[in-house]
Amino acid sequence: MRETDSWKLTAESSPLSYETAVAQMYALGHELASPAHKFDLAHMRVLLAALGNPERRFASVLVAGTNGKGSTSATLAAILQASGLKSALYTSPHLVRINERIRLDGVAISDDEFALLHDLVGRTAERLVGEGDLPWHPSFFEMLTAMAFEYFARSRPDIVVLEVGMGGRLDATNVADPRLSVITDISLDHQKFLGNTLREIAREKAGIIRRRGVVVTLPQMAEANEVIGHAILDLGARPANAVPYVPPVSPGSDSFWRAAREPLTAQGAEVRAQDPGKRQRYPLAVLGEEIMVESPLVGRHQLRNVALAIAAAVELREQGFAQITARSIERGIRETRWPGRFQAVRVPGRPEFVLDVAHNPAGAWALRATLSAEYPERPVTMVFGVLRDKAVAEITEILFPIAERVIATHADNPRSAAVAEIREAARRISAEIEQAETVAEALEKAEPAAGPDGLVVVTGSIYIVGEAMRALGVRI
Repeated sequence: MRETDSWKLTAESSPLSYETAVAQMYALGHELASPAHKFDLAHMRVLLAALGNPERRFASVLVAGTNGKGSTSATLAAILQASGLKSALYTSPHLVRINERIRLDGVAISDDEFALLHDLVGRTAERLVGEGDLPWHPSFFEMLTAMAFEYFARSRPDIVVLEVGMGGRLDATNVADPRLSVITDISLDHQKFLGNTLREIAREKAGIIRRRGVVVTLPQMAEANEVIGHAILDLGARPANAVPYVPPVSPGSDSFWRAAREPLTAQGAEVRAQDPGKRQRYPLAVLGEEIMVESPLVGRHQLRNVALAIAAAVELREQGFAQITARSIERGIRETRWPGRFQAVRVPGRPEFVLDVAHNPAGAWALRATLSAEYPERPVTMVFGVLRDKAVAEITEILFPIAERVIATHADNPRSAAVAEIREAARRISAEIEQAETVAEALEKAEPAAGPDGLVVVTGSIYIVGEAMRALGVRI
């Protein structure tokens, strides 16, 4: 009997404590900080084969893209759960706790389960290295992905939504054989690893498309469209049958936000905003019925992500998941939870806080436009920090001009840009930039500066937002 055949999850099951397991995971280091080894799916396949190929024991949907893949994945998983399906979700990175990345029916993996699976996958990896089947120990993300696959295989969900970590073609998640390949908006990010042009990056994202598979995507920038279209043709894949249409326009231009307000169409039905002052309420024809799309994800850009989730759900129904209905799609969208994405935190007597991950220029434009729409003419105090391998100058040029005061800080992460680096990147912007050594200190400075009626926007990397959540006592 293989060692993976038993599934008894108790605190005594693993010789490792949860704290030790997490510490050992972080000790592996972040593969993007100092990539000692090239990404190689062959190594991931060796590890999974030794575990009995858990990735083959569940149905999945694979979601890649630069922006919106997390929101799309979370919305689709919520729709599946609302449909009565046992659904799982794998995302990255996390905001507060590593367990957030592995979820079953919306509930994060328990500490005991995490420790047990880390012990199993870790011992398997060490054996493979010792026997010469692997040249080195798997990376942080490879380990976590193998643990997630093993957890899902043992938990037997009806369907798993897998968010690609980075890129697609060589991402550890890409060893799965998905029912659908979903590609969200593509823009410049991670150029060091994915390429310096939109075409090169799109080629990496399109690596999740399967031969004769189904692709769910929306029209976007011309270069990305061309690459994705050629990949679909070359592999004999097909686009999903019904995708609510949102016009593709360059982020940062005024027309981008005008276009996001234009009618959407799906199966001949027109979608219009009921009330521009209300958040994300749209009637839409789905599966022959009218539903009211009410998404808690704020921002016009989120329409594209909701559209992709709807199309993926309809396609899954056509593949046999009959539990998915117009009503369950409506309910799932309404019940989606994706913290840290334009999340408002209100505490009486304190300023209002808005937490939003905006770690690349496209995300920064989305935040800027959403702030303009949701808080017109509201003075902004901004807490900002970002990773040094991001387009720091471009992000600051987009965001800093809308703030009356900027407090630059850094997260407890070796990839975080120092405050001096942020100042240098923003040297062309006439913004008042203060300094704080920690995110908690930055919040302490921001609160009196904004006053009880002010608005504090915490943004930049997901690590900044996560630390702000801990400091503010926000629960995931």
